[in-house]
Order: sequence, then C-alpha cells, then structure tokens
Amino acid sequence: SSGIIIRVSGVQISPSLPFKNMKKISLKNKKVFVAGHAGLVGQSLCKRLEKENCKILYINKKSLDLRDFNKTDKWLKLNKPDYIFIAAAHVGGILANSSFPADFIYDNLSIAINLIHLSHKNNIKKVLYLGSSCIYPKFAKQPINEQSLLTGPLEPTNEWYAIAKIAGLKLCKAYALQHKRNFISAMPTNLYGPGDNFDIKSGHVLPSLINKVHYAVKHNKKNVILWGTGKPKREFLFVDDLSEALVFLMKNYNEKEHINIGSGIEVSILNLAKTIAKVIGFKGKFIFDTSKPDGISRKFINSKKINSLGWKSKISLLKGIETTYRFYVTKKY
Repeated sequence: SSGIIIRVSGVQISPSLPFKNMKKISLKNKKVFVAGHAGLVGQSLCKRLEKENCKILYINKKSLDLRDFNKTDKWLKLNKPDYIFIAAAHVGGILANSSFPADFIYDNLSIAINLIHLSHKNNIKKVLYLGSSCIYPKFAKQPINEQSLLTGPLEPTNEWYAIAKIAGLKLCKAYALQHKRNFISAMPTNLYGPGDNFDIKSGHVLPSLINKVHYAVKHNKKNVILWGTGKPKREFLFVDDLSEALVFLMKNYNEKEHINIGSGIEVSILNLAKTIAKVIGFKGKFIFDTSKPDGISRKFINSKKINSLGWKSKISLLKGIETTYRFYVTKKY
C-alpha cells in the first residue's frame, strides 16, 4: 500500500560516539533505502546491493515525490530504513542546465534538505549522499582534491546544479558536527553506463555521443558534429565501478569530509568520440561546432584518498563503452 518494493547492514551506530571509534558496518539483513533507484546510479547500486543480502527499499517517483517534505517524512516513518543512499537528483548536460536553472537548483536542494534532515529526525543509522565533481571551482588545480571545494568560482554552465549539491554535502557535515550523525558524502567524477540518458539535448556528453554516432552509422552519415573544440579533457567512471565504491564507503568510511571517487584516467572529448566510433563502427569524420561552449577545459579529480582506503576503479573506458552500447542497442533507442 506504500508503493514500496523489497528485494531480498549491521552494527548499530550511536550518534553520540565520535566517528573514529565506529566499527565497520554490515548491510546483511538491514533495510537499505536507495533514493533514486530508477536512475543511472540507482539501478546499478540496487544490483550491487543484492550481493549484500540486505532488504533493498525503493519507491517509484510517482508514488513519492522526494521534494515533498511531509510525504517523505511519512514514508520514512512507515518503512524505517536502517541506511540510506541518496542517489536521487535532477541531472542533465550543459544545455539542460542552461535552459532550466530554477528547476535544477530547486529540485536538488529540496531532495537534499528533505532526505538529510528527515534522516536525522527519523534516526537513520547512516546516510551516504551522492554529489558530483562539478561542485569544484572552474579553475581548481588539477587533479582536484577534496580541499579545493569553495576555493574559487564555479563553471557557469552548471552552477545551479553544483550549488545545490554543495548545499547537500554541507548539510551532511553540519548534521555530523552538531548532532553527531554518521552522514557522509561522496563526489564521483563523470558517470556513464547502462540506464544512462542518451538524449542528445538533455544527456551528458558520453551517452549523447553514443546516440549521435549510432544514428550516423544507421543512416550512413559521413559526419558527426561535436560541440566546441573537442579539446577539453574529462574523466569517466563506469557506473558499476561507482556502485562498488559506494557500498565500500557505506561499510568503511565514517568521516565528516566528502570523498572523491574517480577512475584516475582522463581523455579528450575528441578521443572519447574516436573510442565510441571504434566501438560502434563509425568511419566518418567529426566536425566541430565552435559556436557551442566547451565547458570547463579539464576536470580530473584526485582519488588518492579512497584509493588509500582500498578501493580502485577496475573497468576500462573501452570496456565500459562496449557494455553501455550493448544496453543502448538492446533498448532500441
């Protein structure tokens, strides 16, 4: 009746204890709520959590609007999750961010405020809030470490989303400081994989390029247009790698400061396009539309902290793109 679905972690944490004394968490037989289960991250995370022998809670967006404080509070009271992964977000690429700034900041602020505050109110044992590497300053020193946050201006093409995400991770830290809550946050680099948004107008660069290149091959086009110069560099992380990292952090990481999650490898947009062309079999040329923005010239995050704790990315960009393209073709986009 609540609209919830259950698919079949564990020392209880006292909020009065300092984080350094907390023991490793087990998810076995615990209720784990994945907020945003239908998204790119949520789908992968639910699949990964099946290995933990926990009860995975998730609910359809139409049944519960996480922007609604009272309804979200009622749902948490009714279902009583032990742990929460906050992967719910309103996301999109440069065009979407530029076209709908109010939607991006309002929706993402509302989700963060409601879930984080209500996790405190309902005494949730631990929360992991998912941010984004776009929170870092436009001209941050590369590779970007966690201490770079709020040291300079943001990239204007995604500042609305970034500001909301910054507020979310600061909320986690604030509740950790004031109420001793074990609310942590993680900052992944650019993500991709099965379940991605392949729409050319609203999707991110990698899935959008898969769409464009597939269309070109299917319709015997000789050229594919790329936004900007093709020179900016990006780091990409396959979503299943991220899910491994998130479960790892939920079990092992209890610090107030956010932590980066990256693949450790960066590639230019042009070389990304060439890799996608190789996977799909496109033999034509890439044309650059320099009237369109490049976005930030380089965005490469420093993942030494999580690597030092024992987690590292395992899936190569080529293998990840092959897997993502198989999903794309199967779904008949």
